[in-house]
Amino acid sequence: MDIGIEVNSTIGENSFFEGRFAVNGNLRIDGKFEGKTLNVDQLELGPKAKVRTEIYASSVIVKGIVIGNINASRRILLLSTARVLGDIRTPELIIQDGVILKGKCTISHAKIENTKEYLEMLYTNKE
Repeated sequence: MDIGIEVNSTIGENSFFEGRFAVNGNLRIDGKFEGKTLNVDQLELGPKAKVRTEIYASSVIVKGIVIGNINASRRILLLSTARVLGDIRTPELIIQDGVILKGKCTISHAKIENTKEYLEMLYTNKE
């Protein structure tokens, strides 16, 4: 089953990139990236990828290590080799058996500033 994305740019297995990175299109990382933010349409992190940043994308596939938050407007897929330390925000989250994840997950199609207050309000509303 091929779950990869069509890639426009790549950070190779023995490469290291540091800083802010914005890509028009899709990116695959097999090496190491550290920076404040990573902005990309679709992102695929290979099994040897090591990323320390705040990710903003439409969809993200993780097979490697991420330290930082992942924000996806469409979907996040964590494959069995994924190791994530950070919060996740997306409308769709798929997690395979074997994943290690430490963080808070917010799964919602709506962009809600304070999810806890919103859910408490829904609970207390009488209909």
